[in-house]
Order: sequence, then structure tokens, then C-alpha cells
Amino acid sequence: MKKPMRMREMIILRVVSMGLIPPIFLFALYVQFHGDFGPGGGFQAGVIFAAGFVLYGIIFGLTAVKRVFPPRAVEVGAALGVLLYGGVGVASINLGGNFLDYNVLNSHSPAHGQHLGILLVELGVGITVTCAMTAIFYYFAGRHTSGPHR
Repeated sequence: MKKPMRMREMIILRVVSMGLIPPIFLFALYVQFHGDFGPGGGFQAGVIFAAGFVLYGIIFGLTAVKRVFPPRAVEVGAALGVLLYGGVGVASINLGGNFLDYNVLNSHSPAHGQHLGILLVELGVGITVTCAMTAIFYYFAGRHTSGPHR
């Protein structure tokens, strides 16, 4: 019976994935920053960005992806994303509006306040979703089972 190939022996797959990961990240950034003008936004961009890390982890291993995006950075990023989202809401309350009332973020032009508020909230969502999805991947990829179902 033929022995299955290990991922490090699959050179073509490794080279092609290294060519795909940067465009995946670039597309995630496009979805993130185009989200206030069309379909997309923070959640979709966060999932796409995390998919780049998942692909890297599948091809090069969990240890390699944890060197690129350490678990501590994932934890801090998730917290910072939530704080950014909530901070925009608190800032709008402090400026005399309601929670997430973007109009008060720029007193000279409510339209600019809307743009800034949406951009910051979607950025917070994108960071949080990227970190949450990556943390889920780290958890499941790092699980070790014993017994016959290994």
C-alpha cells in the first residue's frame, strides 16, 4: 500500500497557496473598505481575512500560522475590535447623540460623521470576526484525540 504524501512534500500546492494568500487578504481589505458603499462590510471581510490564515495553517501547519498570527494577538485583536465598535457608540453618546448616532461624530457635516462612524464600526466588526474565526480554527486544529477515531 502506498504511503500518503505529507503536506511539506506537495510543492505545487504550497507554491500556489502562497500565491493565493496575498490576493485573499487584499480582497478582504476591499470588502472591508467598500462595505459602506455596497454589499459587504466588516463581517464578510473578517471571514475572508480569517480564511487566508486558515489556508496558511492548513498548508504550512498550525505552528507556522501561530508564528505569523500569535494566539495572544488573536485575543487582543478580538477585544480591541469590540472596544472600537463600542467606543464609537460611547463617543456618539458623549457628543450628545444616541448610541451609534453617527451624525454627531462630525458637527460640521453629518454626512462625514455617517461615513466615519460606519467605517469605524465596520472596522471593529472586521477585526473581531477575523480574530474570532482564527481562534476557532486554532482550537479545532489544535485538538488532539486519542483512540481509534484519530
